[in-house]
Amino acid sequence: MAMSTAWPPLRFSKLHHLLQRSISISHILQIHAQFLTTSLFSLPLYSTRLLISLCSSTPLSPSQSLYADLIFSRIPRPNTSSWNTIIRLHTISSNPTHALLLFAQMRRNGVQTDTYTYPFVLKACGALLARGHGVAVHGETLKLGMDFALFVRNSLISFYCRFGDVALARCLFYGFFLKDLVSWNSMIAGYVGCGEIEEARKLFDEMPVRDVFSWTVLIDGYGKKAGDVGCARQLFDEMPDRDLVCWNSMIDVYASVGRLGDARELFEVMPERNVVSWSILIDNYVKFGEPKEALGLFQRMLSEGTKLDKVAVVGVITACGQLGALDQGHWVHSFLKKNKIMCDVIVQTALLDMYMKCGSLELARRFFESMPERSVASWNVMIVGLGNNGYGTEAVELFHLMEREGGLMDDLTLLGVLSACTHAGLVDEGMSIFERMMIDFRIAPKVEHYGCVVDLLGRAGRLREAADIIETMPMKPTPTLWGSLLAACRTHRYVQLAELSVKRLAELGADDAGVYVLMSNIYADEGMWDDVLRIRRLMSEKGMKKESGRSVVEVDGDIYEFVNGGSSHPRKAEIFAAIWSLCNHLGDRTV
Repeated sequence: MAMSTAWPPLRFSKLHHLLQRSISISHILQIHAQFLTTSLFSLPLYSTRLLISLCSSTPLSPSQSLYADLIFSRIPRPNTSSWNTIIRLHTISSNPTHALLLFAQMRRNGVQTDTYTYPFVLKACGALLARGHGVAVHGETLKLGMDFALFVRNSLISFYCRFGDVALARCLFYGFFLKDLVSWNSMIAGYVGCGEIEEARKLFDEMPVRDVFSWTVLIDGYGKKAGDVGCARQLFDEMPDRDLVCWNSMIDVYASVGRLGDARELFEVMPERNVVSWSILIDNYVKFGEPKEALGLFQRMLSEGTKLDKVAVVGVITACGQLGALDQGHWVHSFLKKNKIMCDVIVQTALLDMYMKCGSLELARRFFESMPERSVASWNVMIVGLGNNGYGTEAVELFHLMEREGGLMDDLTLLGVLSACTHAGLVDEGMSIFERMMIDFRIAPKVEHYGCVVDLLGRAGRLREAADIIETMPMKPTPTLWGSLLAACRTHRYVQLAELSVKRLAELGADDAGVYVLMSNIYADEGMWDDVLRIRRLMSEKGMKKESGRSVVEVDGDIYEFVNGGSSHPRKAEIFAAIWSLCNHLGDRTV
């Protein structure tokens, strides 16, 4: 006797209820397995419900997106709702190209669109910067009379603002009497995105009702677009209700302009925090050269049980690299592996960079070889790291391997290999690569590339060639180029070109204390004492002082910073005793 595939209504109702509440991929997979045992899965109602549940779990990984496509492909005759759901899923999962392909297929199959179809199609067009496609979609909504729908009109406002066409967005906003909160917020966000903060503020003041997004987008506009942190803070203080997003936004405004003290103060008093709160501070501590603070905050983040995200992980790895703290960097790497935290190509490249900056070349080499996927950034880190650590020839060989494997190069790749040639004294190799930039690699040299060539020629003593390159380059020379030539003039004792370099630096307003100290030393090397005294008097008249040098060292996992001439270290007595002991020991050996 054949077995019936019909389900008891109560059992199906229960599973359908579970599906509506499911937010994890594993739960959805289990319910999908149950659906497959019946004929109900072939009905669009149930398969679409499965896709909608997947949408609530976005963003999806590539494999999960393929799974969604598989579910969709098994629907015999998908209806409009099914098509809308799969288009939406790919749009919000950062796969806009596939979303537009599905939209085209939907129309080819003669499936009727509705007002829920176009918002996500327009969003996909915006993500791809496909203005022409978006305008065509707008035309289609006009033809079908769907441009009157609020969903569609709000999406059109956001779409045109994305391309800076505020005038057209404004026509859409004011062209219809009916508006909702999303309409107002879309127009305000459009003004902010285009840098028209005062227009955004006028509209904000006219709003009949506001939500947290209305306040937050204007706070971002004042803080990040207009650079008016005071107005941003005033708005923040005036907010009737604040959620976690607006707290994070205000902290980010402070942190992004380097006001880390103010950002930290807000961070400490916010009623709740999420991983974004921590990541904003860690990332900006690293960005503004405070890696010790970033490491300390990371340790506190772990102690409070906050789940890590990619920004925090990359931030703390970068902090270890900046400090040369190999032990702590290695511990972070082990922590990521032990806790099975996502380690994609971005995180792996950060780890590679950290090992290189800490001077652990063997670990870096092994890690690079084991990487399942390499981005252009991964190759760049390896090439630059080898060059900076004295392995210029190996860096050039790696560059040629990248070229043979057809790896995608960018201007940083060429900058890295030219720098490696400079450090290794590979003059002919470096000049050859520089000459091939436009011809073979289709990459126009930037001022940084010219800087490497000037440094390369300067170290080789070819100072007149270096000066000619600076004088004839297609863009305005920077102080760095003349400073590089000045340093080379000291090495090769070329007074005339050194004086020209100082003159050019003065014309650029970049004649700081370091420039005159170097020129003074060049004169001293040649015994030109009158000129030495003239330079010292000039520095005194300008009130110039040489900046103190700094160094950082890691001992048993602790980070110590030393300043030239400083005497505030708590163990200074031991340190000076050790230095005198070493000096005496070296003196005895010399004798």
